[in-house]
Amino acid sequence: MSCSCRMEGTSVQMLLALSSLLCCTTNQIGLTVSPSRSQFFEGESVTLKCEDHSSAGWTLRRNTTEETRTLCGSGWGFANGLSCRISYMYPLDSGVYWCESRGGGASSISVNISVSGGSVILQSPVLPVMEGHDLTLSCQSQTPPSKPSAAFYKDGSLIRTEPTGHMTLQHVSRSDEGLYKCHISAHGESPSSWISVSEKPRTTEAPPTTEAPPISETPPQRPCPPAAGSPCFEFRVLLHLLVISPFFISTLLLVSLCPQRASGNRNQSITFDQSSSVSKLFCLQEVTSMVMTQHSHAEQGLADDYDDVITYGTTEHQF
Repeated sequence: MSCSCRMEGTSVQMLLALSSLLCCTTNQIGLTVSPSRSQFFEGESVTLKCEDHSSAGWTLRRNTTEETRTLCGSGWGFANGLSCRISYMYPLDSGVYWCESRGGGASSISVNISVSGGSVILQSPVLPVMEGHDLTLSCQSQTPPSKPSAAFYKDGSLIRTEPTGHMTLQHVSRSDEGLYKCHISAHGESPSSWISVSEKPRTTEAPPTTEAPPISETPPQRPCPPAAGSPCFEFRVLLHLLVISPFFISTLLLVSLCPQRASGNRNQSITFDQSSSVSKLFCLQEVTSMVMTQHSHAEQGLADDYDDVITYGTTEHQF
């Protein structure tokens, strides 16, 4: 008989846990439980409050083994604005509690509350535990036991026995969700409570920053002389021809004019054989001086033109 009753109680707790998952899950409002635990002894009091920061109206409802979606104040509890107080709790008050908008379009997260008619309860978080956080469970008796050692179970299977009556699960994950209970020797067993593990919020990664490639500070090097056959080489040859040709032509003209000047001087001066030679000598000296002067100017201009060409080629190479 006791075995069937225990199995029935476990089935009821499982049903309540599943019904909490089937409730509306639009978490637009908070629900607080004071004292903040999921199990209570018979005769204790509890206050539930809807933490509403908007102008919408909210009501507190519950599902139990005998009632479905009943409002606070309609046969159970005392409503006072957004809070609901149960001054004396019975095992029949065990169930799922949540806040719901008056229109029924939104609801808070649901919590499981168990009321024990025995002498042992399991103190566990009433709200879901964040994934990656630690979970501490305590086994408490109405009368302090001589030995606080307690055994902890999950889904009916023994986890371990703790001599202090406290058990901590480190870095919980979704696999740690389930029905938990505890047992103290010579005092009894606690009701089962469903413990939920919420997913860890994802952090948004900042977009990667693209850095501009480093600017090379190496000074531009003077390019090597262009090779034969390249456009730059042909341009330089053409430039030399254009600069040298006028001076070559002018030199030929001046040399051709020297005999005429010499003959003119011979006709106007005293006739002697050496006058032609002297005139030619002075004419050649004058032509040589003019050619050297013009050639030096040409070399200077050619050098300037070459620097302009190199500067243009370097600028084009940089672009």
